[in-house]
Amino acid sequence: MIISIASGKGGTGKTMVATSLALSLSQEKPVKLLDCDVEEPNAHILLKPSLDCNQAVSIPVPKVDEDKCNYCGRCAEVCAYNAIAVIAEQVLVFPELCHGCGACSYLCPEGAISEEGREVGVVQSGRAGNIEFVHGKLSIGEVAAPRIINEVQKQLDPEKLNIIDAPPGTSCPVVAAVKKSDFCLLVTEPTCFGLNDLALAVDVIKELGIPCGVVINRDGVGDDEVEKYCLKEAIPILMRIPLDIKIARLYSQGITLADGIPHWQEAFLDLFDKIERMIGNAGGREGGGQ
Repeated sequence: MIISIASGKGGTGKTMVATSLALSLSQEKPVKLLDCDVEEPNAHILLKPSLDCNQAVSIPVPKVDEDKCNYCGRCAEVCAYNAIAVIAEQVLVFPELCHGCGACSYLCPEGAISEEGREVGVVQSGRAGNIEFVHGKLSIGEVAAPRIINEVQKQLDPEKLNIIDAPPGTSCPVVAAVKKSDFCLLVTEPTCFGLNDLALAVDVIKELGIPCGVVINRDGVGDDEVEKYCLKEAIPILMRIPLDIKIARLYSQGITLADGIPHWQEAFLDLFDKIERMIGNAGGREGGGQ
């Protein structure tokens, strides 16, 4: 099973929920947590895993053989990212813009373009107690987050419960992180900002055909507009986490909710039971993790 934890905006408590759910369930079943927020992974701060495996991630970028090139400009025409340009009798390559699609080398009529690897990040893995842990780190200044996320997801284990900590927002990295999920848990807060970004995230998840539910964090602040929205869209609210200074202090010290306040472990076990029932009612997803 694959459960992704996502949010329309940053700072809603997504990682707190992901790590607490993993910790609570790891006493009962094999759990693997994959932190796909590769631009700023932080689940390791809470779980403190021992990372004993490092794998560099590269993308193929074009290398032009000037002896074969006739400067026809076909490579520049087919590049959707403007990563290659032909000016007079010179070919300019901009590696930082390249997404490694391979179109330029495949369609070059003279066979003048080969590819060479350029490192854009790293995938690290290890253990945190009973939890298998994987996260990706995008190199500073790079934009190829989905490439790192796809490498992280190669370590999904069909024999385990996989929990994915997705990036915030609704852009390509989020889609890459959640697309294989059997269920997506959306973490929000009861504010106008939380509602706006939750609605955007719901649109994406519905477009992908993934069943979802909501966790309201910092419950007690703001208004009831998030609840009204969930009722209107028939999206179940599966958990509420109150606005509590004790929780905030624990989190600021790098202590997750399930460890810092142990009675919350029962709440997260109950949350998982609700998710299992919803997946069962939905009949699973074709092509998902089940």
